[in-house]
Amino acid sequence: MTRLVHLSDLHFGLERAALIEPLLERVNEARADLVVVTGDLTHRGRSAQFAHAAAFLRRIEAPLFAVPGNHDIPLYRLDDRVMQPYLRYRRDISENLEPVGHVGRLRVQGVNSVDPMAWQRGQITAAQMRRVTDRIEPDCINIVALHHPLQQRPEIDKALMRGAPEALALFELKGVDLVLSGHLHIWAAGAFLPPDGRGMLQIQAGTALCARETDLQNEFAVLDFDGSDLLIERHVAPMDQPGFLPPQFLRFTRANRRWRAA
Repeated sequence: MTRLVHLSDLHFGLERAALIEPLLERVNEARADLVVVTGDLTHRGRSAQFAHAAAFLRRIEAPLFAVPGNHDIPLYRLDDRVMQPYLRYRRDISENLEPVGHVGRLRVQGVNSVDPMAWQRGQITAAQMRRVTDRIEPDCINIVALHHPLQQRPEIDKALMRGAPEALALFELKGVDLVLSGHLHIWAAGAFLPPDGRGMLQIQAGTALCARETDLQNEFAVLDFDGSDLLIERHVAPMDQPGFLPPQFLRFTRANRRWRAA
C-alpha cells in the first residue's frame, strides 16, 4: 500500500490559526509516503506569509511535494507579478515549480497552472501537456498535481482554466490515471465519472486552512492505493467546531484502466 496526503489552499495570511496544530497532528499521524500540496500556500504572496507557510511545511514529517497557486504570486504589485512572480515562492518553498515524485507504484507530476497575466483563471499550455504525456510510465499509476481543476460543476462561477478542455482530453487519451487539484475550495472526488467508469479520476480538494467567511469548513484527504483499489479518507473540520470530525470514507476501484466508485 502507498499513502498520499492531499492538502490544498492553506492561505497563510488568512488562515484558521486554531486549526494549524490539529491539522499538523492528523497529517503526521497519517504517516504518508508523500504529502502533496496543490497551491495557494499563501493568501497574498507576501514575504511574511511565505515564511509562515514554510514554517508549517517544515513541521510535516513525510516527504513533501508542492506546486504554486494563483495566490502565491503578487496581486497588487504588477511589476513583480510580471517580472518576478515566483521570487518569494522559490526562496521559501521550492526552486522547482513542477516537481516529480516517485513513491511505490505512483508517479506524481507537478504542473504550474498559474498565469501571471490572468491572476485568478490560470492556464495549462501545450508544452506542459506534452511534458506530462511524454513522461507517462505505463507500469505506474500516473498522477498530475496542479492548482486549477480541469473540470468544474455547472454551479461554479469561476472561469475554467485556459487549456483545461484540451488537457482533459489529452490526459485521458494518453493514460493519466489521477488528477489532484484545488482552487475552488469545494471538495469533489469522482464527480465526473460516468456510470461505466473512466480512465482518469479527478480529486478536487477543499481548503485546508483558509478562514474566509464563505468557506464553511476546512479539510484534507488521505489516499491509500492498494493494488487496484483506492480508499480516500476525507477529514473535515466545520468552522463552528474546534477540530476535525471522524473521517469519511470513499472507495474507488480500477479495472482495465478504468476507475469506478466502489
